[in-house]
Amino acid sequence: MDNKKIESEYKSRINKTFDYIETNIEKPFTLEELANIANFSKFHFNRIFQGVVGETPFQFVLRLRLEKAATLISTNKAESITEIAMKCGFTDISIFSRNFKNYFDKTATQYRNEKSNLSQLNSNTKQLADKTSMYFCTDLNKIKWRTNMKLNKNVEVKELPKMTVAYIRHIGPYKGDEKLFEKLWNKLFTWAGPRGLIGGQNFKSLIIYHDAPNVTLEDKLRMSVCITVPKETKTDGEIGKMEIEAAKYVIARFEVTASEFQQAWEWIYGQWFPSSCYQPDDKPCFEMYPEEPKNGKFIVDICVPVKPI
Repeated sequence: MDNKKIESEYKSRINKTFDYIETNIEKPFTLEELANIANFSKFHFNRIFQGVVGETPFQFVLRLRLEKAATLISTNKAESITEIAMKCGFTDISIFSRNFKNYFDKTATQYRNEKSNLSQLNSNTKQLADKTSMYFCTDLNKIKWRTNMKLNKNVEVKELPKMTVAYIRHIGPYKGDEKLFEKLWNKLFTWAGPRGLIGGQNFKSLIIYHDAPNVTLEDKLRMSVCITVPKETKTDGEIGKMEIEAAKYVIARFEVTASEFQQAWEWIYGQWFPSSCYQPDDKPCFEMYPEEPKNGKFIVDICVPVKPI
């Protein structure tokens, strides 16, 4: 096996570990358990993981738990900090509190208050320009939203079915890097084309963002470029496979340029959520692309999992 194939195989195994940790973040892990997922000896797994990722497995797990807790603390006001800490895998609130303060240089309560004040300030500034209102669509028999947000075309909440996706993962900065996205899409479609996996009635292309850009350091951000595939599809090397569970999502369609994606995401969290009866749920959010970009414009469905407040 040549060096490129070996490197690809290592990334594939580490990605499987990432997926397992993210799916089971509320549970305790052992080194042997994670090594088994990656199919490495537990005696070598720690060094291999650190060599590939730049952190030990348990440094990665702790960081992921703290960053996930920070995101939930700032978006899920109905849940107490203790409830969120437990949901993110901390069984001792004192250990959570100490680690949170060490990582963010402020207590969880201070973090929540600061984010709430900032969100309220942004909301007050933009509410007239980006006002939203609900209405009942008789044709579709569901509630939708009207908005003055110029980039937004449509907003609705609906169930999405379970999806199996093949993916290529990137770790590091990605904001505004069109060449990076083009490279990842080309790799994925070059793999999928000869296997007859492109197109069809239920085919979807999407990008999953595993970390919150306002919480995670840029060089640690994880992003997966994906296409839907049949459940039995075989993947290997740099191409991984995972399942996105069925869930209820707010799906907001936008027409944007490459520089306007962030504005669209900020509108959903800063304007739509406060005017809806929902809060973000604890599942991955992603972008879906219903058609090819034209003349530098992207049609994108931003999908954020929701639950009632």
